Amino acid sequence: MKLIKNILAFLFLAACIAATAQESTTSELYKTLKKNDSILFDAAFNKCGIETLNSLFTEDFEFYHDRGGLTEGKAEFIGRIAADCANRNFDLPQPAKRILVDGSLEVYPMYNKGKLYAAIQHGVHRFESLNEQNEYQKGDIAKFTHLWILEDDTWKIKREISYDHRLQQ
Repeated sequence: MKLIKNILAFLFLAACIAATAQESTTSELYKTLKKNDSILFDAAFNKCGIETLNSLFTEDFEFYHDRGGLTEGKAEFIGRIAADCANRNFDLPQPAKRILVDGSLEVYPMYNKGKLYAAIQHGVHRFESLNEQNEYQKGDIAKFTHLWILEDDTWKIKREISYDHRLQQ
């Protein structure tokens, strides 16, 4: 029941934010969160940058995935990535890569009494993985939504939703 309430609250929040104007792609907030998006997925997919990942999430981070279910807590989420990285051969090409779909990224600021405290980042990304011949093949395309919180002047992800996974055409 708690999970359903959390999901509904987050979706309600996202819907409220969607009713406001998104940030211009030239704004500092948009540029900062786009850069953070790149850092996040580079650390997770390319470099296995566990220290970097630790700096990007709140302790009470929650990840909702339409196929993988709920992951609660930064330690559990990053622990799964670290386990995958421990088995990876870095002499070979990365087994999978994530590509942000051009023009899909949207950022919506959130204010409390006129002060910026959070932002919603929404976009579409696609994934490719290596086949037996070490050639990248189209995989899933999906939507994602991140709730970024400003903690001590640092942007951190508090909630992430990854959904609408489907095979690329």
